[in-house]
Amino acid sequence: MEPRTAGRTVPDEGGAGAPDESGLDATLAAVVAGARRRAVRDGDRQIDTAHLLHSLLDADPEARAAMGPQLVRLLGYLVQRSIGYGLGWQRVAEGGGTPGAVPRPVRGDGTFEGPERWSPLAAEAMREARRRAARRDGLPATGLDLLAALVADPRSRAVEVLEHAGIPAGTLARKAPRATGG
Repeated sequence: MEPRTAGRTVPDEGGAGAPDESGLDATLAAVVAGARRRAVRDGDRQIDTAHLLHSLLDADPEARAAMGPQLVRLLGYLVQRSIGYGLGWQRVAEGGGTPGAVPRPVRGDGTFEGPERWSPLAAEAMREARRRAARRDGLPATGLDLLAALVADPRSRAVEVLEHAGIPAGTLARKAPRATGG
């Protein structure tokens, strides 16, 4: 039986746009790995901010808590996106341009090898999470740092997903003062 992702990945095209993954805490390292798996599994050709948001909610209890009572609705919307709603998003890269390659799975344990492509907004969110951590205390970036960075750009798919679920991004940014430096 062929894996679900068979035939849906594209050849590696270099690592343009991929953020440096150093300076992340263990939770964010898991979030990045989860976002990669989601992009491949969903047949998406790039890791976008919605992949990061979905993976962040899976991995980080503080990020889940920040969502408040709308968490269930948000998770339902993210599941809808991953099983079909996101198909329209596969044709256009988040932030404009042509989607690039995501890494192909190489082992049964879900690890990946080779270059990957990130949407410009996802790559910037990862860089901003590290900058927020550096300004705060110089420790590795956390889930709340990434959450604050994901909601900072109103053009991101993460903000679109949140707004659709009834969670205004501005309100969410105020709920994570540690991540925003407040």
